[in-house]
Amino acid sequence: MTSHSSGLSTIYRLGIKELWSLLRDPMMLLLIVYTFSASVYVAATAQPETLHMAALAIVDEDASPLSARIVAAYSPPQFTAPVLISAVEADAGLDSGAYTFALDIPPNFQRDVLAGRATALQLNVDATRMSQAFSGSGYIQQIAAAEITEFVQHYRGSTAQPVALVSRARFNPTLTQAWFGSVMEVINNVTMLSVILTGAALIREREHGTIEHLLVMPVTPTEIMLSKVWAMGLVVLVAAALSLTFIVRGALQVPIQGSVTLFLFGCMLHLCATTAMGILMATMARSMPQFGMLVILVLLPLQLLSGGVTPRESMPRAVQDLMQIAPTTHFVAIGQAILYRGAGWSVVWPQFAALVAIAVVLFAVSLLLFRKSVTRMA
Repeated sequence: MTSHSSGLSTIYRLGIKELWSLLRDPMMLLLIVYTFSASVYVAATAQPETLHMAALAIVDEDASPLSARIVAAYSPPQFTAPVLISAVEADAGLDSGAYTFALDIPPNFQRDVLAGRATALQLNVDATRMSQAFSGSGYIQQIAAAEITEFVQHYRGSTAQPVALVSRARFNPTLTQAWFGSVMEVINNVTMLSVILTGAALIREREHGTIEHLLVMPVTPTEIMLSKVWAMGLVVLVAAALSLTFIVRGALQVPIQGSVTLFLFGCMLHLCATTAMGILMATMARSMPQFGMLVILVLLPLQLLSGGVTPRESMPRAVQDLMQIAPTTHFVAIGQAILYRGAGWSVVWPQFAALVAIAVVLFAVSLLLFRKSVTRMA
């Protein structure tokens, strides 16, 4: 019992040492504050939720009431006020990036429409502006088709259909981008920062020579590793909780549907895995630059393929199966289920169990390599 209590006391004191080291590192503190405040806010608000002020130019070669009606239909906030240009200016404007869309209304367009003859509008799109090009093309086609139909029918309105399709968006009724972007940024930053903080703490001790001082003390590699895991994990856990409270709920007014306590419990399990992963990568790297490159190589695929950016169902089956061994996959599923859909323990317990298994394996592998590295140092 005394040996057990002494081991816990050692882990606690070494963890406090890690926290004091972090407090004396202003750049790391600045990174933590920025990551869970400004970074979350910018990720939620930088990308427009819908088409917004897209640059549109129109070549009106018909100069008819119908073409004037089409021109007047495009207005802010979806589009800037359309600029009337000549056919020669359209290509130059697209080449220079002055316009995202150039709509060409051909000569005799109204006469052909009223006569029932086949005719077409030409829409040129700057596809390099991907977010606007995709949604904007649909907007322009729908608006032009509606105006032409109403002009031909001589009244506004649509024919009643025998079957009505009623859409209801659950969990995000207004399809607000900030609701999704803010929560996913917190989830991604938990992974990123836990790996960086833990790995950087180990490499910093190796570069400063303090790891050798620890080895001559009556402490074991397990105690050293556990102290870094709980200290850095606690920092990230507290930062994530504060970010959810003051940035997501407070500044962005995002409604959290489920239990934040249950999410933070899942976050704690995820941190056990990612902090162990940080120690594993720091053990493999010989310097901070090598560690940074290794973090990029590992974190980018984890975040892109975990379901936080694109649905996992749209990925190849082999990728879906392979990502089952990644802790980020299950953490993203936990976060989306609890914070978006208000799921409880009965829904997310398989992901919790998977995180426990992955954390145990990662910790065991990291401890094995860490012991070998400190044995060589000794």
